[in-house]
Amino acid sequence: MSDIIVSPVQHEKKRAVQEMNAYFLTIVNRRRQCPQNDLISALLATQIDDVHLSEIELLNFCRLLLVAGHETSTNLIGNALFTLLENPAVIEELRTDPALLPAAIEEVARYRSPIQRVRRATTRDVEIAGFTLKVGSIVSPLLGSANRDDSVFAQPDVFDIHRTPNRHLAFGHGIHYCIGTSLARLETRVTLEALLTRLRDLQRITNCPLQPITSAFVYGVRSLPVTFRVVCGF
Repeated sequence: MSDIIVSPVQHEKKRAVQEMNAYFLTIVNRRRQCPQNDLISALLATQIDDVHLSEIELLNFCRLLLVAGHETSTNLIGNALFTLLENPAVIEELRTDPALLPAAIEEVARYRSPIQRVRRATTRDVEIAGFTLKVGSIVSPLLGSANRDDSVFAQPDVFDIHRTPNRHLAFGHGIHYCIGTSLARLETRVTLEALLTRLRDLQRITNCPLQPITSAFVYGVRSLPVTFRVVCGF
């Protein structure tokens, strides 16, 4: 359902949002009656200037956490495997020195950012590169483009796990920095450690055309068919 919500198909997206809201509303109502030690109960108890979150705010928050957390992590892992399959020498380097995995994940985030663009609204008049954006203007920063900026990154189109510094914007910036960054990095590291340890002769099945995710801002592929050999003992 989260795949539908990030797609550009408006009528399907609207139905998926309604179904997900209904699902979360059931849980919200249960937590109103019987709070537990979980996030939804904490959101119900939260107050801003002595005012609780409205039902719409609660549902929007729940939906954002589920969709954003699922789509980004899934595609960061998929994009990491895709990129490593294109660079078999890096796979062997990571097997030899697993301590390089965190830097490799950061480079994947830069090289194939799972979120390519975002939407923001200006809170005041601002001038950028000679253009004036009025307050309330909707802008769409291209994170994928920023992460290939040759004024910031040397050889930006080269995948380099030794890139230092690596000031990519894949997880956002400032007050909009992704709250799930630590979890996304951990999930990707655990997954890649398992794949690199347990599997050998990893190769993409090249006669299966890759299909990109249908989305205006999420970047990844629908599936990534591979062949491999399982290491004995696992």
